[in-house]
Amino acid sequence: MKDKLHSLKASLQKAGKLLSSKLSNVQFRGAAASSAGESVLKSIGLQNGLKSVGAKLFLIFFVSILFFVLTVGLTSYVISKGIIQKKVASATEQTITLAGEKLDLLYANYEDLSMQVVLDNDLKKMITEYEATSKGSYDNLLLKQKIGEKLNVYTYSNKTIKSIHLFKGNGEPINTSSATFSKESLLQEEWFKKIVENNGKATWLETRSKGFADGGSASPSFAVGRVLKGLTGTTSANGDAVLMLEINIDAVGKELTGIEMGEGGRTVIVGPDGKLLYDANPASIGADSAIGVAMESFKDPNGNLLSDNEKMQLVYFKSEKTGWFLIGAMPVAMLVKDAGFIFWMTWIMALIAAIIAVAIGFFIVRMIGRPIIMLRNLMKDAQDGDLRVRMTVISQDEIGQLGQSFNEMMEKITSLVQQTNLSAHEVLITATELSEASKQTATSAKEIAVATEEIASGASSLAVESERGTELTHNIGQQMKIVVESNVVMGTAAAEVQQSSEQGIVYMSELTGKTNKTESMIRSMVEKVDHLKESTGSIRKILEMLNNISKQTNILSLNATIEAARAGAAGKGFMVVADEIRKLADQSRQSIAVVGEITEKIQREIDETVQVLSQAYPIFQEQIVSVKEADQIFKEVQSHMGGFIAQLSGVTESISELEASQLVLNDAMTSVSAVAQQSSATSEEVASLSSEQMNISSGLVRLSDKLEELSNSLKESLSRFRV
Repeated sequence: MKDKLHSLKASLQKAGKLLSSKLSNVQFRGAAASSAGESVLKSIGLQNGLKSVGAKLFLIFFVSILFFVLTVGLTSYVISKGIIQKKVASATEQTITLAGEKLDLLYANYEDLSMQVVLDNDLKKMITEYEATSKGSYDNLLLKQKIGEKLNVYTYSNKTIKSIHLFKGNGEPINTSSATFSKESLLQEEWFKKIVENNGKATWLETRSKGFADGGSASPSFAVGRVLKGLTGTTSANGDAVLMLEINIDAVGKELTGIEMGEGGRTVIVGPDGKLLYDANPASIGADSAIGVAMESFKDPNGNLLSDNEKMQLVYFKSEKTGWFLIGAMPVAMLVKDAGFIFWMTWIMALIAAIIAVAIGFFIVRMIGRPIIMLRNLMKDAQDGDLRVRMTVISQDEIGQLGQSFNEMMEKITSLVQQTNLSAHEVLITATELSEASKQTATSAKEIAVATEEIASGASSLAVESERGTELTHNIGQQMKIVVESNVVMGTAAAEVQQSSEQGIVYMSELTGKTNKTESMIRSMVEKVDHLKESTGSIRKILEMLNNISKQTNILSLNATIEAARAGAAGKGFMVVADEIRKLADQSRQSIAVVGEITEKIQREIDETVQVLSQAYPIFQEQIVSVKEADQIFKEVQSHMGGFIAQLSGVTESISELEASQLVLNDAMTSVSAVAQQSSATSEEVASLSSEQMNISSGLVRLSDKLEELSNSLKESLSRFRV
């Protein structure tokens, strides 16, 4: 049941895809015919074309009927297509399964025959005797001939066997009929290794397009092999022999005769690696099967499935004997060819349904679209101002009720417009009289306001200027205080600067003396370092002399050693003394070398010290010059500060007199400001009352003008309506 549901679901999905593609074609054709449809719709009174309600209803009926007819038809086509495909695939699967079982019986016969050969004791005895004789001897050749005749008996009993090959365990051929095998190449063959590894179990070898022998033959063949065990007295490496029955591929072809996969289909045998082991075309054996699906998809012993592109239906059977797959491939298009009648009938029914839908659409357009268009045209006339339009009501349905409501609405609007027109005329007369009175009042108010504003403006200006003078006087007083304080601070600072400059002159004198002493000390240090450099040179000369003495001592100790050796036993004591002298000479040489290194290091450091002092001496001279210049600057500062302090005293006296005059001016400006503020307050109060009266008059004039404009506008608007 679950498989049927899945199949039905897949069929519906395919139907949906096919339907969507067909509907897209219909939409494309509909777009191409849109201009013709527009003209048809306009011919029945739908001037707006596809934008009108009638056109939309027409399209809804047309598309709905066509959609459901196509959906049912195409769904039936896809479902029937799937059912036919499934039934044919099931029937073909049974055929392939029967053919595969027949092939398994054939394979079993070959396995039984190979087992019969393996269990033949006479053959084992001949092989044992053959290996016991020396190669190339008469007995060896005679036994080889007997083995061949024995194997030919099995060949004659089954004409499909191409040849029977027998090999030693080390790969040396025993009987190979007319084929040729080399021992070296045979041991490298995968099929030979596979037979030996299976150790007596039947081993099936996949089809080769030119056979298994070296050089190959013209006819393709497959083979079954076993290991003959239980041989005694053999000289082979493992005591076993290898048997291989080579079988013509035609034996399989005869069993598959009569299996038809239809036009474009085929029946093949494929190995686990996807290579062709049998095909009706012998030239393709050994090539890739090209079945359109991965070999991992064949999970069950038998079954059916679609290729990856879903264009081929595959049925298969896996052999229990060989593990090979018997596969039948059929084009899906051939399987579902009979379902095409349903497909074409669907399109014919869709055409008939389209004609019926057009007829129904025209009827709906005439029944609903025309009254709506008539009502729309009447509303446009009313929009333009003609309130006399009325709709002729015939039917009593919703459209008739809509027309009746439209007529009643137009009656009420007509009466409202007439009453509004009379009221607007009376308002216009009243607005004209009110406007004239308001203009006269506004003119008088403007004249009073202008005079009042001039008085207030003068008083305000006087108050502002007096307050400004008071603020300026006050600010001058504040600034005078700040100047006095700053003057005092400047005097104090000038005195401190003068004192500091005097102290700086003292310090600079001391610094000049110390700098001169430092210069003389550096000059003395440079002279002493030069003397030290000369002393190190003398030390180096002494070290060279000591080094020469150690070398001569070493040579003398060597000569003493040689003389002591010549003296024999009498010179042994002298030899010891000479050896000790040589050791002392070596130690002296090493010590002199160490002292020399130390002296070199002292020499380098002295040179560096001389270089540093030479660089520092000019800097000290520049420092002395700078100190003298700074001392001169301090003296000039001291002389200038004396004159600056005298000038500050005169400025302080002038500021004191200015401060007294400022106090008198401040009192006078305060009195003027008080009078000006009182006058400004009175003028502003009068000006405020005048401005308020003027604003009221202006507002009254604006309202009168606005009322007059509204009256005229209302009159013009009402004049558009015809009642």
